[in-house]
Amino acid sequence: MKKSAGILVYKVENKVLKVLLCHPGGPYWKNKKIHSWSIPKGEVRLKEKVIDAAIREFKEETNLEIKSNLKYLASKKVNNKKLVIVFYTEFNYNLDNCFSNKFSMEFPKGSGLFEEFFEMDDYQWFEMKEAYKLIFNNQIYFLNKLIESVEINN
Repeated sequence: MKKSAGILVYKVENKVLKVLLCHPGGPYWKNKKIHSWSIPKGEVRLKEKVIDAAIREFKEETNLEIKSNLKYLASKKVNNKKLVIVFYTEFNYNLDNCFSNKFSMEFPKGSGLFEEFFEMDDYQWFEMKEAYKLIFNNQIYFLNKLIESVEINN
């Protein structure tokens, strides 16, 4: 079974919990918003520690470096072939310099022409109500786990 590892970054502003989500790049996702945002994550390489994969993928997909302690959040089998493992941390990143690695794909399909696209094409902080509407359905579980794990002082 393939493993994917990621980091759910959060911050609290004026007692409001917000999470950092990324929007996938490429032509398929171009005009999609609802249930098309993701926790920065990616595949764990052979013999790679899961936490190292999460840190590497976060950097590759955001150009941001984790500078605080990571805590294990949860794991979830998202289909018969993939297990997603998520860590979390609090940090107030400035998103102005976010960008991701690029990938190449044939576009349009069957044309023989290849184009490069950013893995992620947008980065935003979302309040939880909005995050629930925008995140991929199979990642909602991690938002629920974050709410259980984070204490917001009143």
